[in-house]
Amino acid sequence: MRLVVDLNRCQGYAQCAFLAPDVFAMHGDEGLLYNPEAEEAQRERLAQAVAACPVQAILVDEVDLAGASTTTGSGEAPDA
Repeated sequence: MRLVVDLNRCQGYAQCAFLAPDVFAMHGDEGLLYNPEAEEAQRERLAQAVAACPVQAILVDEVDLAGASTTTGSGEAPDA
């Protein structure tokens, strides 16, 4: 899973750091550090952290490697 935190939106409430400490960490009073390539084992904790973010600053992209091989260069699925 890939994730991105909109640091312009993040207000440093640190709910994510409490719920998924292996993915998120607060540095100082307001600096958020995070692992943009979260491991599959963190899925449940990450989902809780995303839901708890009061400003919805965390975006998660489910990487589908199987589906990537079935798309063309234009990003559209080939005709069957």
